[in-house]
Amino acid sequence: MKTAYFDCFSGISGDMILGSLIDAGLDFNRFKKELGFLNLKEYSLQAKKVKRGSLMGTKFDVIINKNAKGRAYNEIIKLIKNSGLNKKVKEKSLKIFQRLAVSEAKLHGVPVSKVHFHELSSIDTIVDIVGSVIAFDILGIEKIYSSSLPLGQGVVKTMHGMLPVPAPATADLLRDVPVRLGDGTFELVTPTGAVIISEMSDGFGKCPEMKIKNIGYGAGGRDLPNTPNLLRVIIGESSENEEEDIITVIETNIDDMNPQILGYLMEKLMQKGALDVFFTPVYGKKNRPGILLTVLSEIPKADNFIKIILEETTVFGVRMYETRRKKLKREIKEVKTKYGKVKVKYGYLNGKIIKSQPEYEDCKKIAEEKNIQLNKILREI
Repeated sequence: MKTAYFDCFSGISGDMILGSLIDAGLDFNRFKKELGFLNLKEYSLQAKKVKRGSLMGTKFDVIINKNAKGRAYNEIIKLIKNSGLNKKVKEKSLKIFQRLAVSEAKLHGVPVSKVHFHELSSIDTIVDIVGSVIAFDILGIEKIYSSSLPLGQGVVKTMHGMLPVPAPATADLLRDVPVRLGDGTFELVTPTGAVIISEMSDGFGKCPEMKIKNIGYGAGGRDLPNTPNLLRVIIGESSENEEEDIITVIETNIDDMNPQILGYLMEKLMQKGALDVFFTPVYGKKNRPGILLTVLSEIPKADNFIKIILEETTVFGVRMYETRRKKLKREIKEVKTKYGKVKVKYGYLNGKIIKSQPEYEDCKKIAEEKNIQLNKILREI
């Protein structure tokens, strides 16, 4: 499975994404040809090698014509829908623009239909967003992952005046995305970079296991004092036999709480989207019998689960760490049986089904409705 991992040690922007992909081997002429199907005529493109710090990278630039005009969100949507781009590129581009427009509308107190992208930012934003989707499509990237994002500090000058870093739009677009404070008093993540990576990434954290095939560096527009202003993309092949992701494990010991609360806690955590919750019997301080509570969580949801644990239990703190998780490729199909329709989960290895498991809740419902032994239903299905 062809996978791209963005190492955002100096932040991320739309032009840095495209610069890194060109540096990693994207055919620039084919890219320009595909982008031409957008029927946007007010710009030209440039990609050149530059040095940032002690490293070389590719600087991607959109050169705007003098007669360029700003566009409202509705105009951009119409432009994409009426273009000659393929269906997949259109759908993903429209989804990214919708998210960007909703964020801008909320921040500036206007309807989405009234959101307006001014002259330079209009062309840049369109090319960066649609171009990134086209680039991933040309390269055949199936999975996209990213490191956490360094936000920078200070203030940035915009058409709306001086704004804090991260810009309000950037901060809004990065909800549920792992971020950290970057070095220096400047902007490291732009709104365009934020909306592209947050919408297209399959996960954030450490680089997934893969065989590296290409590496590219996309250059930012300025030299930074402490680190090369580059975005690194690592493109490789990950296993097709298994799926891999990174999750957060939350743990805490409980030895002084009414055990009736534990069942309620488990239900609440699962309802809020925990991947799994389980209890392990342990002996704690002073030889007290207790339990080890373990919660498996997607990284963006971890803080919410920690809040629930601290509010609903007697503990004063938790432990947490990130870990890799490997899974068989899986598919759930609805199967007709003599008892009715039942969902069955299939596990694949090398493209072949190696195991299957009927969904418990479906079988339980049949057992209760038809007064049949549950183990008989599970075995026969």
